[in-house]
Amino acid sequence: MQSLLVFFFLNLLILFSSFGLGFLRRPVAILAAMLTALSIAFLNDSFAGTFSEKVTRTVRQFSPHLAAKMRPPLTPVIRGRPSAKRTIHICGRPRWVFVFIFSAVSFILWYVSCGLLTVLWALAIALLATILHASFRTPNLKARLNTFREEFRAVWRNYSEL
Repeated sequence: MQSLLVFFFLNLLILFSSFGLGFLRRPVAILAAMLTALSIAFLNDSFAGTFSEKVTRTVRQFSPHLAAKMRPPLTPVIRGRPSAKRTIHICGRPRWVFVFIFSAVSFILWYVSCGLLTVLWALAIALLATILHASFRTPNLKARLNTFREEFRAVWRNYSEL
């Protein structure tokens, strides 16, 4: 499990570094990448709920009236149970509104910054680096290192006996 986490973080590091190198030339493209990542993150239920809660709490400090408007509408309860199909709301609006707005703005920024080709190159480089990393990764590396350590100790004992 731990090696899987290390593998995941290495691939994430490769992805971020390739995006960072790809967008050094165009700062607007960095903003477009952040908006794209945010619109993708809004598709996750827990992220959308947490984001909505944090924004509502922050707005409540400045304007309680506006924070009350940002609450999601009440959902009907039938026989003591909430409905099975529960829509996620972000700041009082359905989630798809936020995903659509952030996706549209990020696409416009990609177009304005002429970064569509750069995005494709960055994705290709990240995919290639991930595939290369996975192909050069030796399976069962921990067992091989333990075997090598035991063999080294055995040889070392033979030399020390001489």
